[in-house]
Amino acid sequence: MKRLLITIQYDGSAYHGWQVQKNALSVQEVFQNAVEKVFGKRLDVKGCSRTDSGVHANMYCLCIDTEMSIENENVVLALNTYLPSDIAVIDCKEVDFEFHPRYSCKSKEYVYKIYNGRIRNPFLEKYALHYRFPIDEEYLNKEALAFLGTQDYSGFCSVKRDVEDTVRTVKSVSLKREGDMVYFTVEADGFLYNMVRIMVGTLLFINEGKIKEGELSDIIESKNRKRAGKTAKPQGLYLNKVNY
Repeated sequence: MKRLLITIQYDGSAYHGWQVQKNALSVQEVFQNAVEKVFGKRLDVKGCSRTDSGVHANMYCLCIDTEMSIENENVVLALNTYLPSDIAVIDCKEVDFEFHPRYSCKSKEYVYKIYNGRIRNPFLEKYALHYRFPIDEEYLNKEALAFLGTQDYSGFCSVKRDVEDTVRTVKSVSLKREGDMVYFTVEADGFLYNMVRIMVGTLLFINEGKIKEGELSDIIESKNRKRAGKTAKPQGLYLNKVNY
């Protein structure tokens, strides 16, 4: 018996998130189907995180346990044979049985893409938020510093949250412009449900003057969801990196 750590990438446009659901297609279900064809049985697949409908992953890590003797490189090739074009295995390696893709994770990095052109781009509809008002990324970079550190993010998660501990440590945060694209990048030891999307929506409220300069720290401390911005659409969100 061995435990394999498998890294995948996926376009989440066609899926209702990662986790298996009763009445909707998920990335996990499709991946399990491919695993069953390669390994001859429906193995348990443990993922590093949940992602919402429409959210993408540049790096998603998962584990399976198997008794089958197969080279890691061949696992990659075999699984990709049975996976659809919007999901791809990019790496496979053996890890200790104490390793868990979620609980062994030290931090995750998300990127949210905003298309800041005046006219919407139909080729980016599924991959970035179209926001036509000019973004002052230098101003928002200074305001976003309020996110740094260990804080209670009760006001930055959905009411659907299923965790009691809402304290998270944000290690880095930045906004970067490349032409009409603006990238919001945030790394933390963990994220609450919809946390990154609410962060983005709040920064856009700041950009529009709906939230005053310097008010973000007070909003975080208030733990009041109503004081933060809207939840940005899922299409612009990418799980970018998982650090172990």
